[in-house]
Amino acid sequence: MIKRIKVGMASCGIAAGATEVRDMLEELGSEHEIVEVGCIGHCYAEPLIEVETEDESLFFGNVEPTRASIQSVLDLEESARFQPHAARQALEALHVTALAGRIDPISMDEYREHRGYEGLEKALAQDPARVVEEVDQSGLRGRGGGGFPTGRKWRMLAQKTSPRKVLICNADEGDPGAFMDRSLMESLPHQVLEGMLIGAHATGATELYIYCRAEYPLALRNLRTAVEQIENAGLNRIGGRTLEISIKEGAGAFVCGEETALIHSLEGKRGTPRYRPPYPTDEGYKGYPSAINNVETFANIPLILRSGADQYARIGVQGSTGTKLFAMAGDLQYAGLVEVPMGLSIREVIHGIGGAPEGSVKAIQIGGPSGGCIPAEHFDAPIDYDSLGELGAIMGSGGLIAIGQQRCMVKTARYFLDFTTRESCGKCTFCRVGTKRMLESLDGIVGGKGSEEDLDRLEDLGGKIINGSLCGLGQTAPGPVLTTLRYFRDEYLAHVRDGCCPSLECDALVDVTIDLEACIECGACIRVCPVSAISEDFVVDNDVCTRCNSCIEICPADAISRETGGND
Repeated sequence: MIKRIKVGMASCGIAAGATEVRDMLEELGSEHEIVEVGCIGHCYAEPLIEVETEDESLFFGNVEPTRASIQSVLDLEESARFQPHAARQALEALHVTALAGRIDPISMDEYREHRGYEGLEKALAQDPARVVEEVDQSGLRGRGGGGFPTGRKWRMLAQKTSPRKVLICNADEGDPGAFMDRSLMESLPHQVLEGMLIGAHATGATELYIYCRAEYPLALRNLRTAVEQIENAGLNRIGGRTLEISIKEGAGAFVCGEETALIHSLEGKRGTPRYRPPYPTDEGYKGYPSAINNVETFANIPLILRSGADQYARIGVQGSTGTKLFAMAGDLQYAGLVEVPMGLSIREVIHGIGGAPEGSVKAIQIGGPSGGCIPAEHFDAPIDYDSLGELGAIMGSGGLIAIGQQRCMVKTARYFLDFTTRESCGKCTFCRVGTKRMLESLDGIVGGKGSEEDLDRLEDLGGKIINGSLCGLGQTAPGPVLTTLRYFRDEYLAHVRDGCCPSLECDALVDVTIDLEACIECGACIRVCPVSAISEDFVVDNDVCTRCNSCIEICPADAISRETGGND
């Protein structure tokens, strides 16, 4: 007997067609309650449906918006059911995301039914200093990338005497391929806000701000609804004061993820960082003491207060307690959002949870666009703040991209540096100019015009940018380049010494050729070529060819391929 049907309606589900699936469900199963929920992390299997029966919950993945597909769900057909792969079930640890995709995001009542706001109640029953101590003892470090101890930051704010104190949630998630914060705000807005309310009690904050990028309309909608429910329930009455909870939409500048740039933007100014000290806890928003934590950090707080610091600290490893969310993308079988205990190895995450076949991934890029690239030889390293730092990478906010054996590491480094170069606010000369000079060197290398001197120049500039930049964007921007030079120097040398790209990805160093013995002369390649680079004799003019790969993709005989060329 079906009790109710949940449809995953986070951004990933909607993009995969969940809206049409929901509409078809309403048409075919109108007698059943249909609930829109968030994301359970298995983005590769969207659209996802959970059917609650009297005895159990059944999942159905990759559901198509057709009558036959929906009917198989309503009939609870065994063949249509979805089951996460065994390795993920064994390795994943759902704590922060335990309710994600399982409850209605904008139902305060349902959140309360699952121990929601229990952490706030326990916090309010304690002295604020005791709450700060609890967070400190848990070992929670900021999940936004810096890894600063949360309890220590809160203590700094709590010690300030000021008529106004500000607590800010940094939801300006700008990393390419990252969606941890978006998923939490879409799926568990009340959990994030509960963490902020606990923080207000602990620090004496009088104002709460959420700085969320405007490109997250669903997250913004759910946050606004949750804030309204909190205000109607009077939960924003903390310590005899009524907290004003405001939401600011960011315009999409990556640099505004840096806390001082975020504060400037929040004040209506241009989003650029400033020198520290003074630190935000001394002089922040409009000159008042302020503390900034990111979305995932706040989402951890209710768990700590609910179960206690000691129990929380049992998860993870010393110096890196708790779990970490990762947005896994790239050359994986099971891309999506995953929550793992700190200390799990890279290999377990990539090959176990991500499902990438052993040997298929040559490196991971972790820590956002300015994070480092770690080669497969170090995949047994644990994922924690200190271990990643020793490898030249950073934890970052949780972006994790698997780079397959077929990818060019030089081109990969260029991709990320191009992003950070464009996102530089321009305030620091080293960041504004230095990253452009590095990018020019990389352009020359992938364009077949590089030299070994370029490699020395990249390393020299990278170190100077790190030491001379004001904020974390510039200080970490050279990361992908420096780590690929460290671990994949042979690929750089192949580009500049041999004039070839081993991965056949750099167009200037590759020729497109047709195997005339395998060619069946169907003419499909000639018809599809946008620049008429293929003759009637089925010979490619590589001086005209744009390497768009259209001919390779359409050839029915697999007779066309990319081969080492360019400077050879």
